[in-house]
Amino acid sequence: MKFRPSYRMSELVQSEIRNMSVECDKVSGINLSQGICDLPLPEILQDGIKEATRLGYNSYTRCDGIQYLREQIAKKALEYNHIKCDPDRNIVVSCGATGALYCTCYALFNPGDEIILFEPFYGYHEYTLVSLNLKPVYVKLIHESWKIDFDCLESAINPNTRAILISNPVNPCGKVFSIEELNKIGTLCEKYNLFLLSDEIYEYIVFDGKKHVSPASLPVLKDRTVTISGYSKTYSITGWRIGYSIAGGQLSELIGEVNDLFYVCAPSPAQYAVAKAIENLQDRFYMEICNSYKEKRDLLCDTLSRCGLYPFIPEGAYYILADVSVLPGKDSKEKCIYLLDETGIGTVPGDAFYSGSSGKDVLRFCFARDISVIQKACSLIIENSFKWGY
Repeated sequence: MKFRPSYRMSELVQSEIRNMSVECDKVSGINLSQGICDLPLPEILQDGIKEATRLGYNSYTRCDGIQYLREQIAKKALEYNHIKCDPDRNIVVSCGATGALYCTCYALFNPGDEIILFEPFYGYHEYTLVSLNLKPVYVKLIHESWKIDFDCLESAINPNTRAILISNPVNPCGKVFSIEELNKIGTLCEKYNLFLLSDEIYEYIVFDGKKHVSPASLPVLKDRTVTISGYSKTYSITGWRIGYSIAGGQLSELIGEVNDLFYVCAPSPAQYAVAKAIENLQDRFYMEICNSYKEKRDLLCDTLSRCGLYPFIPEGAYYILADVSVLPGKDSKEKCIYLLDETGIGTVPGDAFYSGSSGKDVLRFCFARDISVIQKACSLIIENSFKWGY
């Protein structure tokens, strides 16, 4: 049968994150490419899923999520994010943060609208925009420090610009936006009447005394921010697909309509289990997450540095960008394949996070694995480092 693919497919390619996971699996390697997050499931979530099915959470829910979960998200948003929101008017539970972002962009923007992304960017943010015929406009963070050049940011704004999209902390470089930076972004959003889309999926994973600040908690951004988050990373449930958006009542109504049409609802028993976890897990749980990830970050960064693969130390999230100029290869994909062939460790080419050539000597390492896996990966890097002169 002959067929013609959708024209949309000409603008899309499979994510390098997914590609390198496949390549890593072929050689039964250690996957430090995809943020799989295979850590043990908290017992309260295991019990919550069983309880949910017994209680009958097995059919469709409201398109914006079950009441219990929306109430717990609203409580958490107030206490942790300092965002006051109505669980019945401002929250839409969707199929992961990716689903929440897709519904938001579909509801608010038209084909041809321009959305600003900071480089390095998360590839699925770019794919979401491109799939909706929106135009990503790239503004580079200052290399190594990851600071914002606000002159460059303002010069990227034009009459077609509708929003700025950030992740905070940033996947892939681990930048945590300061309150000063967010207020400056807010001033520009106010001046040019822009939305701010804030992906906060790694909000609990911050290091070295840094504080996560939600833009919607700031007066200048309160009414023009759509907060996107979820529990895939916090609870190590990336396959459960529980994300949400928080926005003004009229915006949330539109986002909810799209969510209904595209996804119907997020998985019902998972919604209940997550709500129960939010209600019952104490601050100590979230502190232990940070401490665990910091230990793995420090171990991997120290190993990379010793072996000539110089890391940019992340302030948050669970990824490391590293300068791998020492590895052979004309671009980051060849360097990535070389490292996989020589060590059995899967990473992601830096070019996946840049619109130009800035990522050609960069790889991304994910440390969302058990400490024993990270230790094994470090041993393999050290054992093989003589091959590239260390």
